Amino acid sequence: QVRLAESGGGLVQTGDSLELSCVASGGPLSDYGMAWFRQVPGKERVFVALISQYSGIREYSESVMGRFTISRDNNENTLYLQMDSLKPEDTAVYYCAAEYRPSLPRRALDSYEFWGQGTQVTVSS
Repeated sequence: QVRLAESGGGLVQTGDSLELSCVASGGPLSDYGMAWFRQVPGKERVFVALISQYSGIREYSESVMGRFTISRDNNENTLYLQMDSLKPEDTAVYYCAAEYRPSLPRRALDSYEFWGQGTQVTVSS
């Protein structure tokens, strides 16, 4: 089974950019539909963005549309999330998630079997 490890989080200011990475091991990334979710303390984990196995489908939540870009490099077994024009409300722990060979990529949290440990993103005002 695939193992996922996020990195790239940190403390930034409003308007700054940050790129998150998620490295997969134990299986080819191309076998998985991938997504980013985020969670703040006391709230449920919510969908941010998804990308299909060969990048043909990309979807975003309304709150990040136009500011975040999801991408993947299957040769490097790495998923990315480029975050621009960051806002304080983007502060959360960001998780990458994998779904094995989905017929169609989905936004539902319970569609994803594998999760990373999360990386903290904090945006100061």
